[in-house]
Amino acid sequence: MFENLDPVLLARIQFAFTVSFHILFPAFTIGLASWLAVLEWRWLKTGNPVYAETYRFWVKIFAVTFGMGVVSGVVMSFQFGTNWSVFSDAVGNVLGPLLGYEVLTAFFLEASFLGVMLFGWNRVSPKMHFAATLIVAVGTLISAFWILSANSWMHTPQGFVPGEDGLLYPTDWLAVIFNPSFPYRFAHMVTAAYLTTAFVAAGVGGYYLVRDRHVPHARVMLGMAMIMAIVVAPLQLLMGDLHGLNTLKHQPAKVAAMEGLWETRSGAPLVLFGWPDAEAEATHYAIEIPKLSSLILTHELDGEVQGLKAWPREERPPVASVFWSFRIMVGIGALMILTGLVGLVLFLNNRLFDTRWFHYWCMAFAPAGFIAVLAGWFVTEIGRQPYIVFEVMRTAEAVSPIDGTPIAISLAAFVFTYGFVFGAGSYYIVKLIRKGPDTEEELYGSHGVKEPPLVTGMVSEKGGQNV
Repeated sequence: MFENLDPVLLARIQFAFTVSFHILFPAFTIGLASWLAVLEWRWLKTGNPVYAETYRFWVKIFAVTFGMGVVSGVVMSFQFGTNWSVFSDAVGNVLGPLLGYEVLTAFFLEASFLGVMLFGWNRVSPKMHFAATLIVAVGTLISAFWILSANSWMHTPQGFVPGEDGLLYPTDWLAVIFNPSFPYRFAHMVTAAYLTTAFVAAGVGGYYLVRDRHVPHARVMLGMAMIMAIVVAPLQLLMGDLHGLNTLKHQPAKVAAMEGLWETRSGAPLVLFGWPDAEAEATHYAIEIPKLSSLILTHELDGEVQGLKAWPREERPPVASVFWSFRIMVGIGALMILTGLVGLVLFLNNRLFDTRWFHYWCMAFAPAGFIAVLAGWFVTEIGRQPYIVFEVMRTAEAVSPIDGTPIAISLAAFVFTYGFVFGAGSYYIVKLIRKGPDTEEELYGSHGVKEPPLVTGMVSEKGGQNV
């Protein structure tokens, strides 16, 4: 039935589908783990139960999201052997150890101390529980380190030699790990994860403020989210600029696709919008700002920028998808900066927590970080084509020698299973959000306990802290 379908295209669609689902969860858990650490630190510092209640609320969501991230990640690893066996065989000596170190140094760390985070409340000391939260937060960053190192190597490969057997052999592990694009991509992704979490927290905080529920917790969520937005969103812009300059150096064809430029020219304009046409080799209906692309990419008004015609057609990435994904990512980033600025103005005028239209905006903007992350990864991965390892191995050469039938059947199974499993997980998260944080009175009042045991152990009868 599917014999005539292109197995390369089907394998790419299947991996794109699974990795798009997967990246949503790490993008959230990386930022959420760090935020949980800040919440618990503030609680230990102030003794204010609102921080503890907010922590316990979000740690439940973290646990569900972490679980879905693990499940979706395992599925991807199987595809290396089923759909991409030629690729796995060729690069296994290089990428295998990096992925193995991710499991040994990060996943085991996160999984172990996540148990303390979830079940150690009132069973270990406050300092021990805080240490567990910090370790999990650091573990998420270590995981991102190894995964992005491996992925970045596929974009800017170095530190290896090809063997006579067609396999790649590492010669310099430091060069492999710290490949030219890795520092920029790591910083860009981590800041993106922090912003994704911040705007989800802002959306939930806005939801509670609009409904006049859990107001003290909502103020913590929205206030801390706006601090993150005003500080990290401009930093993300800077990281993006540096990342773009690095991409221009190592993958100029990708940058040309991002800009929608076909002709190599000095003083190249910035194409705000348009319709890239690969067949006609032109961007129709282009709205341009003269010389701005040259200024951004070369820091000179008359700097030369290569157009897509500098490469043969078979060496060019798919232009339209890269062009539009890039604009979605940049557009959302600009709105994040604007939202942070508006939040700052409202805060300085003591209106942040009672401006309803802004709360509605935060609610509507809550998913924006996820969309920006997906768009950014589309730019990165589609823009690398036609290579799977840039200028070393083409994607068409990396697919397993199988026809389209088993790939199509497994893709359909993935769509059905993911829809059910992750739909159920998402429903549960929404249910937790609608319920909101449990207060100390709700948790302990029915048992005749005036203070939770952990607070009792931390705060003396005179109000002094024992930690």
